[in-house]
Amino acid sequence: MVSNNSSDTTGSSVQLRQLKPSFSSRIKEFFVRHLQVFFYSLGLLSRSPFATLMTASALGIALALPTGLYVILDHARQLSGDMNSINQISLFMKKETSSQSIKNIQKKLNAYPEIAQVKHINRAAALQEFQENSGFGDALKALKNNPLPDLLVVHPSLTHSDPQQINTLLLKLKKIKQVDLVQLDIQWLQRLYAIINIAQRGVLIIGSLLALAVLLIVGNTIRLDIENRRSQIVVMKLIGGTDSFIRRPFLYTGFWYGLLGSLIAILLVNISLIIINDPLTRLSSLYDNNLFSLGLMGINISGTLLFSGCLLGLFGARIAVGKHLKDIEPK
Repeated sequence: MVSNNSSDTTGSSVQLRQLKPSFSSRIKEFFVRHLQVFFYSLGLLSRSPFATLMTASALGIALALPTGLYVILDHARQLSGDMNSINQISLFMKKETSSQSIKNIQKKLNAYPEIAQVKHINRAAALQEFQENSGFGDALKALKNNPLPDLLVVHPSLTHSDPQQINTLLLKLKKIKQVDLVQLDIQWLQRLYAIINIAQRGVLIIGSLLALAVLLIVGNTIRLDIENRRSQIVVMKLIGGTDSFIRRPFLYTGFWYGLLGSLIAILLVNISLIIINDPLTRLSSLYDNNLFSLGLMGINISGTLLFSGCLLGLFGARIAVGKHLKDIEPK
């Protein structure tokens, strides 16, 4: 009798192991179910395209404004940081300084980590350039001696481009004995950086408020969707549907809203950049400066926007589902 019982127990254990799904099959089933709900939620949105487009457009506008401001601000930051072509420090050498001493100073300055390039403009070249650009060419030709000194033009590196670092570099350059005058109009740079810092905080505040608006829009949309499907949710709970099972389509709906809103935002921002790029380029050319040209959104910014939009959509849906789903119970 003992052997028969043990053999029956062993057979039952084997049958249970055979009936119990393996880990790989459970993982496969998990992904299949999520994939089914993923496309099911997209199908639900496609049944009401106008309402879906209206909601996604509202999300796109909310996401496009801070993104567009960030892109323009990023270009402005790059413009302010391009010190090689915008900002330069002029070192007027003392007249008695020899050419060899100037070359040695140039070589020494080129070794500084905060300096990208040093260009030497000799007295003759400086006089010729001044004659061509000043409008006093004939008067300058009448001078017996060249009044202009040799000039070293210093271009700070991009990693040392903020006003405080430029001031430190100016103090260092003024200590060179052979330098008669160090010239740099740094006030415009300080003002530009102050404006950029204010704009950065403004974009952060606007972005935070509009991110909250996205959460509210998605949350309210999902709330209305839950109310419209209240009877279906009650039936699902009556037949044993879990909260996670019922919650899943709404979460993916929020994801789709976030994705569609992000795609619309990318489209709106790129169209806006194309529209304003041409007049900005013409304005830049009037100042003999072709640096400020707005290109389309880069892959990094676009990817960040897509990820942020989907995350906000999921989070807004999760808040709405968590709050309203628990209030629906079969009576």
